[in-house]
Amino acid sequence: MNVADIQNYDLFNPTPEHRMLREQVRAFVQKEIESGALDRDRREFFDRTLFKKFGNLGLLGITVPETYGGSEMDPLAAVIAHEEIAASDPGLCLAYLAHAMLCANNIAVNASEEQKQRALPKLCSGEWIGAMAMSEPQAGTDVMAMATTASKTSEGFVLNGRKMWITNGAVDDQKTPADCVFVYAKTDEVQGKAQLSSFLVERDFRGFFVGQKIGDKTGMRASLTAELVFEDCLVPNSHLVGVPGDSLRHMMRNLEIERITLAAISLGIARRCLEIMIRHANERQAFGQPLAKFGQIQEYVSKSYAEYKACRTYCYDTARRMKLKGEKGRMDSDGVKLVCAPMAKRVADRAMQVLGGYGYVGEYVVERLWRDAKLLEIGGGTLEAHQKNIASDLARDPARLFQ
Repeated sequence: MNVADIQNYDLFNPTPEHRMLREQVRAFVQKEIESGALDRDRREFFDRTLFKKFGNLGLLGITVPETYGGSEMDPLAAVIAHEEIAASDPGLCLAYLAHAMLCANNIAVNASEEQKQRALPKLCSGEWIGAMAMSEPQAGTDVMAMATTASKTSEGFVLNGRKMWITNGAVDDQKTPADCVFVYAKTDEVQGKAQLSSFLVERDFRGFFVGQKIGDKTGMRASLTAELVFEDCLVPNSHLVGVPGDSLRHMMRNLEIERITLAAISLGIARRCLEIMIRHANERQAFGQPLAKFGQIQEYVSKSYAEYKACRTYCYDTARRMKLKGEKGRMDSDGVKLVCAPMAKRVADRAMQVLGGYGYVGEYVVERLWRDAKLLEIGGGTLEAHQKNIASDLARDPARLFQ
């Protein structure tokens, strides 16, 4: 890269393709998503018809190879898409993440050729809605504590257990499970340690159904969350991903892009709150002058801007260096989410403070974004889990700090 290239380099839109993607997604958000965002939140409604339109833009398989109907773009493109969608409707964006990152990308990276050919074209088009099932009623961050089992039989594997807090777990009538779910289950124990395996479970498999729909959530209400139940659910051998015991490798391969796109949702929330905060501070008068003239308001705006820009730079730089296959970027994917999630909540809180009573009602958006932001400190790995991972990695290899 020569001096001119360095001077013209745009971290957030490094290629014409990235810039075009941002423009297309932003236009789609304004045309199709924004007008219904408040209503979807109030009704806790997942709009499958709208979601399928994501497929027309190539978003549902944004990191999936073109061979299977995807767009074959990089992690930075995924960050762009999530930031733009989340600036309007983080709940819908969470449903998108569960489909495109947790399910479709997981299959594209880890599954067999036959499995990719079967599932990915339908996931990329929106014909199928995808999900990933790992958390359980008694196992969240501690994945090795999962109790769901998969017992080998002559016909395949029989799954028994329950998965909890599954985004896209229920679709359509809220009693029907997702069309394709990437499921983790315990297949064995070796020296007292659980061996976890991965399966592709389809909607029509016998013994697979929605337990309870988890409603009345604080935020992210445009994505449906449900309990998934497996009662003697027979999964053919052809739907085992990899070999028994492969799940930890699958998880590690997918956790990085999951966490960096969750961080991108935080960026979208913060950016929209900043836009609203700045506009209101400039337009609203108090004691004969705009709110933006008052030091207290200036502190809210300036801190929010600086924190958003710092987090955005960290997120995009990490995405730029990330590979879709590999496990060496965990420290920074954890780090990005560790700083971005609370940043979004702080910025949303300041925006609500600047707007006063207007910020406290749904019509002015920041109230919804404030509620949505909290989930990002919990889902996809808690803040405490990120702290543990980063500290452990640095203790094991302090030199990584200087790479």
